[in-house]
Amino acid sequence: MNTTELSRTIAALTDYAQGAGLIGPEDRTWAVNRLLGAVGASEYIPPEEPLTAPLPELLNRLCDHAAEQGLCGEGVTARDLFDTGLMGLLTPRPSEVIREFRRRQAASPAGATDWYYRFSQDTNYIRRDRIARDVKWTAPTGYGELDITINLSKPEKDPRAIAAAKAAPQSGYPKCLLCRENEGYAGRMNHPPRQNHRVIPVTIDGQDWFLQYSPYVYYNEHCIVFNGAHIPMKIDRSTFRKLLDFVEQFPHYFVGSNADLPIVGGSILSHDHFQGGRYTFAMERAPIEEPLSFPGFPEVRGGIVRWPMSVIRLTSGDRGRLEELADRVLTAWRGYTDEAAFIFAETEGEPHNTITPIARRRGSDYELDLVLRNNITTPEHPLGVYHPHQELHHIKKENIGLIEVMGLAVLPARLKEELAALAEALVSGGDLRANESAAVHADWGEGLRQRYTFTRDNAMELLRQEVGSVFAQVLEHAGVYKCTPEGREGFRRFTDSIK
Repeated sequence: MNTTELSRTIAALTDYAQGAGLIGPEDRTWAVNRLLGAVGASEYIPPEEPLTAPLPELLNRLCDHAAEQGLCGEGVTARDLFDTGLMGLLTPRPSEVIREFRRRQAASPAGATDWYYRFSQDTNYIRRDRIARDVKWTAPTGYGELDITINLSKPEKDPRAIAAAKAAPQSGYPKCLLCRENEGYAGRMNHPPRQNHRVIPVTIDGQDWFLQYSPYVYYNEHCIVFNGAHIPMKIDRSTFRKLLDFVEQFPHYFVGSNADLPIVGGSILSHDHFQGGRYTFAMERAPIEEPLSFPGFPEVRGGIVRWPMSVIRLTSGDRGRLEELADRVLTAWRGYTDEAAFIFAETEGEPHNTITPIARRRGSDYELDLVLRNNITTPEHPLGVYHPHQELHHIKKENIGLIEVMGLAVLPARLKEELAALAEALVSGGDLRANESAAVHADWGEGLRQRYTFTRDNAMELLRQEVGSVFAQVLEHAGVYKCTPEGREGFRRFTDSIK
């Protein structure tokens, strides 16, 4: 790129940063010079004709120029490392971001998070262009409208990145993807760059925690609240206290925790954290199927939720009593065995029972949804008895974590191509096993063929609705008590045991 075009691109990126409030007018010359140095240039010609282009295009142009200078490698990972560094040059310091958040929070917690969420997008920490690629729809089921998303925003590593990551020296810094030390980190081929990342300190239960957003935003204002210390996930009484403390400070957000055992837990068990945001999931909309009362807790309203997983909902205006009852439920469940229902607290010393808790506000009340989980495996179900079974793995094989529990399916990127291939084969009447992309869904597709007449106009919509039905089955498999008379009888045996 010649000096004129490079100058136009840098000027446009500086205009973007000023328009987004990342820099002020007094910072322009400083910002231009920082960007020049980053791309290996020393000349700048103030442009006569401004360049109008979206942020991703501006960053791509600068990555291309840097690659020509040998400053940026090839592939998505290398370019992400470089363009995040460019945005980091334009991102305000942590102290400035915290100060602005606190100023807004004093007037309105929702106003503060509105600003912080937009800021996290404007810095390109949340890449709007990639989030827009995600395929999303809702599907009607017997449990309400479930949310389905095929996640395309998380870039898949290309072979060069995989090879480079394997050859890179192993590092223990930061200890994991959630640690506070990620803020401002330049990254490496096996760890994402975070120069444009800023976190907000929050005090929860008297401890130092931090608030940030997920860069992949599976739902609106998808936030992560993480412990300032790198300590493992653990569900105990203090978990309920922390969750309730958070929704008291941010009453417009829900917050929940993944379970603390493998299979039924999240992808990062090594660092204590929660996930939350401003979104109403199908589970929150689900009604109480059967009221429950607990002796000694008249101020707490309880019930079994009409949901494919096994959920006890507790609601009260008294945080302390809600916390105490939730702890009694957890304590009872940790040690609970019911062989008739195939519930075992432990086998050969390995614990199996835990809870996925979610907290929210209902007006002036506090509410906890306690989802009973069990991670026992058998030879027939080596990935988990209460995990999607083999016949559903063509759609969902991964762990059922907090987000799925609440009714949002996060499905693998492969499904976009596979469902398109399956739709084409169903419309054309072809052999479902002849197409490599469709073959994994052949048994499922043959069953659908018996039920529907597929046309080019309806094929994809029918498949999307049927994916929703499969996800409902996934949640049913993950429920420790089934939505049957026998399952509900077993559920009541447990609730009756809570003292």
